[in-house]
Amino acid sequence: MNKDTEIDMKEVELNELDPEKQPMTGDGQAAGGEKNGSVKLKVPEDEVTFTGLSKEELMKVAGTPGWVRTRWVLLVLFWLGWVGMLAGAIVIIVQAPRCKPIPEMKWWNEGPLYQISDLEAFSEGMNGVEAKLDEINKLKVKGLVLGPLHTVQKDQPSTLNFEEINPTQGHEKELVAVLEKAHKKGISVVLDLTPNYLGASSWFSPSDVGDVMEKLKAAAEHWLNLGVDGIKISDLTVATNSADWSKLRAAVQGNRTEDTKSRAMMGVVKGISAQEVSQLVNTTGVDLVLSDLLSSNKEGVGRIMAMDTLHSQQRSLGWGLGAAQLDQLSKQAGTPALIRLYQLLLFTMPGTPVFTYGDEIGLQAVGAESPKMVWDIEKAPAQGEAVNETAEAQREEQVAVRTWFKSLSELRGKERSLLHGDYYPLFSSTSSLSFVRVWDQSDRFITAVNWGTAPETLKLAPTEGLELPETAKVKLSTDEELKADAIVHLDKVTLKPGQAVLLQFPYTG
Repeated sequence: MNKDTEIDMKEVELNELDPEKQPMTGDGQAAGGEKNGSVKLKVPEDEVTFTGLSKEELMKVAGTPGWVRTRWVLLVLFWLGWVGMLAGAIVIIVQAPRCKPIPEMKWWNEGPLYQISDLEAFSEGMNGVEAKLDEINKLKVKGLVLGPLHTVQKDQPSTLNFEEINPTQGHEKELVAVLEKAHKKGISVVLDLTPNYLGASSWFSPSDVGDVMEKLKAAAEHWLNLGVDGIKISDLTVATNSADWSKLRAAVQGNRTEDTKSRAMMGVVKGISAQEVSQLVNTTGVDLVLSDLLSSNKEGVGRIMAMDTLHSQQRSLGWGLGAAQLDQLSKQAGTPALIRLYQLLLFTMPGTPVFTYGDEIGLQAVGAESPKMVWDIEKAPAQGEAVNETAEAQREEQVAVRTWFKSLSELRGKERSLLHGDYYPLFSSTSSLSFVRVWDQSDRFITAVNWGTAPETLKLAPTEGLELPETAKVKLSTDEELKADAIVHLDKVTLKPGQAVLLQFPYTG
């Protein structure tokens, strides 16, 4: 056997002894000159892994002068930064204007009151009132004033029964259902217990007042225990001059604590001055006085003077146009434009706006009868249906008036200046007036109205302690030419006949 043959035989033996070097597939070699299945491993000569400094090494480095100085610098910078931020916060707090405390607000201060004097005309009795509560709630009202509902014959005090509901208006269990549903919606309910509401004198005769007051006190306790939230009476001065006035007040207001809902003692006065209304509020303890000052004063000067006298007592004052007489606003505001104007005025005056049912759509009252409420005004005629153009125009106007009413009610409920803000007069004339409502750092609102038959330019003159900007933005307007967000110069505001505008400007500090 020659030498080459011996070498080949050795290779065969080695291949048989080391099967891992045999190719996995095929007979040839892989690319690169290596056999298939062969693995090359590259072992690093010196693999170095950093494991950090040991404790002894760290302590040795930490004690060097460089690191000591660095730590002190960082510590001083930290405390300087902390003290600087603290000082900055103190300066901001000291220099920032302090918020004015919110005055105590009762439920009758938080939104309009809605009177339903004739439940049958409103919606076919007490059940109808319950059925319409969803619609009433859309108006953002805070209280319903129902009635008078009790039984009595005209000018016959012996027939007076405060605790029995006239069957034409409903029944007690139906009233309870109204109370439960209204309370769930955040609406309070007041009962009008004016004694002789069908006669000429609310309290019959002077000799009857004592007996009537005794019955009224017992009736108030009865209805309040049933869940009613307040009592209303007309000719309030008759009651307050009675020897039993304090007993009636105690029956209505006696439950008041911080944790209980306040019950309202509400009264109506007619034909007295603003000074007399102010004295009544100050001396009698009544919660809310609804007067006829707005309807008895036809001129802007008189209306502004009444607001000047009473604005500081706004949380005890109700305003209405016709509401004191249980009349619709339309009896004194003869046109749709004037209805909108007086809605704007009532919602922005300092006090609680009081409306009678139908005022939200400009319901027209004819004669002494209670007008029938109109519902489903959103329902437009079907396509192809015969249309009465006059009736359709009236329906569209009622929709527009209600939309205007709702926008005012929503605005008053969310703007602090309108809800409980301070009042400053700006202008008054025979047929126009203007004032501004201001609260702390909230937006300010200027009301300007002209119910006259000619255009009027209102030169707004601020009083002491109040500054006006050069311009303000239109928030709401009855004049189609005064669009929302338009800019108005305040040195003179010109209004067309029967037009009103609500202007807004921001707090500037």
